[in-house]
Parts: sequence; C-alpha cells; structure tokens
Amino acid sequence: MKEMKLFLGPQHPGMHGNASVHMYVEGDIIKKAFLLPGMLHRGFEKGMERHTWVNNISLIPRVCVVEPDINEMAFAMGVEKLAGIEVPERAHWIRMIVLELARISIHLMAYGGLGSPTGLYTLMYHAHTDRNSILNIFEKITGHRVYHQYIVPGGVRKDLPVGIEKDIHSFLDDLESRYEEYRDLGINNSTILARVTDTIMLPAHVVWELGVTGIGMRSAVNKAYDIRKVMPYARYDQVEFEVPVSDYSDARCRVDIKLKEVVQSIGILRQCLEKMPEGPVRVPVNEHGQSMRWKVKKGHAYSVVESSRGEFGYYMVSDGGTHPYRVGVRGASYPQGLLGIEKYLPGTRLDDAALWVDTMGVCSPEIDR
Repeated sequence: MKEMKLFLGPQHPGMHGNASVHMYVEGDIIKKAFLLPGMLHRGFEKGMERHTWVNNISLIPRVCVVEPDINEMAFAMGVEKLAGIEVPERAHWIRMIVLELARISIHLMAYGGLGSPTGLYTLMYHAHTDRNSILNIFEKITGHRVYHQYIVPGGVRKDLPVGIEKDIHSFLDDLESRYEEYRDLGINNSTILARVTDTIMLPAHVVWELGVTGIGMRSAVNKAYDIRKVMPYARYDQVEFEVPVSDYSDARCRVDIKLKEVVQSIGILRQCLEKMPEGPVRVPVNEHGQSMRWKVKKGHAYSVVESSRGEFGYYMVSDGGTHPYRVGVRGASYPQGLLGIEKYLPGTRLDDAALWVDTMGVCSPEIDR
C-alpha cells in the first residue's frame, strides 16, 4: 500500500496550539510522525533577556496559553530566590488558590477535549461552560480572564476582592455535585470507553526513557511524584491532599486521574479559603527607586512547580543587572510532545492521533519557546 503524508494541525480541533504533526500513514495506521512546533515561534527565552525583570511579568504568561499561572509562579519563585525576597504569608495562600483554580480549568479543558475526536460534543460543552465560570472568577480576582499577570515577584499584584470567597465556594459546590455526571458523560460513556481503554499506552520504560513527569509518570509507575508533595512550595505542605497513581497507563487511566485530581484540587481550595490569614499580599521589590530599574543580585536559580502536565521549571541567571542574563524554560510536555510523538505515535490508528495528543498532555507552545 502506498504511503501517504497527512497533517494534524496547525488548524485542527484536536491539535493543542499552533503546531503540526506530520504523519506518514499506510491505510489507517501511522508509520512515521514528527512534530513541527514552530508555527508560532515567539522566542520567549531570548525575549526575556531583552526585557527588564518587571517587564517580563507581562511576557511569561504567554509561554503556555491554556495554563499561564504556572509560568507566573515559576518565574516569581526564581526571582525571589535570586533576590532573597520573603513573600507575605497571605500571598502564599492566594497563589495556591489561583494555581488550583487553574489546574481545574485545564483538566476540564482536556477532559472536554475528548468530545471532539469522539464526536461527543455534549461533554465538551459542559466542560467549557464550567471552565468559563473559572475564567469569570479570575476576571474578578485579577482583572483578566486569560493572561492574569497576577503572581509577581514579592507576592501577588493585589488582594482578593470582597466576596470572592463566596463565589469560589459556590462554584466548587456546584462542580462537585455534578462529578458523577461528568464521569457518565465521558469516561463511563461506552463510546469513549471503546476509544480509550487498553489503547494509547504509556509503559513505565517509556516514562523513564523520555523523562515524562506529571500524570503520565504517575499513571505508569505507581509513584506519587508530585512537586507539590516532594518539593513543596507556597504552603502545599500545610494542606492535605492525595496524589492519584496507577501502574497501567492507557488513555482511560490518564483521563481518570485528571478527574480525580479535580476532586483533590477542590479539597485544597477549600482548605486555602479556611486557613488563609489576613495581612499584606506583596512586598516592594525595589524600595529605593523605580521598579523598572530594579537590579537582581548576581547568581542563578532553578524554580519548579507542578503544572497540570507535570514538572514545569525556570532556570534563570542574573549578572546583577536590570535584565535576566539567561532564562531557560523546562516545559512539562516537552518529552512526550517532541520525542514521544516521533518515537511512539507510529503504530497508532489515524483516528486516534488527536486522542493521543490530548491524553498525553501535549501543549505545543511550551515546547517551542
């Protein structure tokens, strides 16, 4: 049978971000594949060197469109390490609220993403409606729906608005009450089950070979390796939550873990709202001059957080000036998104290519950065 070249993306409902998977198929089986992520190359890492430490606050959320807050957190933590900044106690808890709302948002978006390649759009509509409710909360907290520019070196940009705790509790109660309905719409639906059970496997040896972290790792090797647990930041060491794991990583298992993580995030958010103290939310980074002229001490630091896709880190070098000397971003989906597509997408049925990308947790903008 003659080999044919087909494309998944950049304009495709199953492609996450401006990237294209080039696939060579025989019949309906993918024989070769590689990712071309540079459809919207923006050069973030070099761009950060041309911006001041403060200017970069508006640049970094754009590294990953669907989950900008983890970039803000990793960047802020790195700068705080370099500059020796102590973050106010209340700010730690507010940061956790933002991060866990973001985690629920991206898990809902990924879960709803199952609807497009399987033709069950009802699931997608429900998930995106609830995600929109989170964006409404973000707009009240930060003034922005997507790029929040809220977690900044020294704390958060401003305090929580009056009454937002009630809005968050109301949303969490509503979402939790429909958890079983979500499972019935998606992971318990016979149509989706037929597409995700015992397929799109991620064996343990592939996890170790590629360096996969996050749900991909935890679903395959039965280890609760979560940065929030093993290297706690903010105040994650002061809240109780479980890390769902498995030793059989088919597509269904990874989706199931995402839903279980939503339940854990709901619990974390309720604890944050209960334990969060009063007090200041930000310390000035430059007490003796304009913030745009702020100079960060010479040195280097690596800061890492747990994104919805795994370990997300920033390595930053300062030469003591007003601009970063060097910034390196460790995108969580780099291993499976770049290396995994080339080595392990081949052998997959063509109609499962979009499901492969969705359930492996690929975010192409953070790969080409």
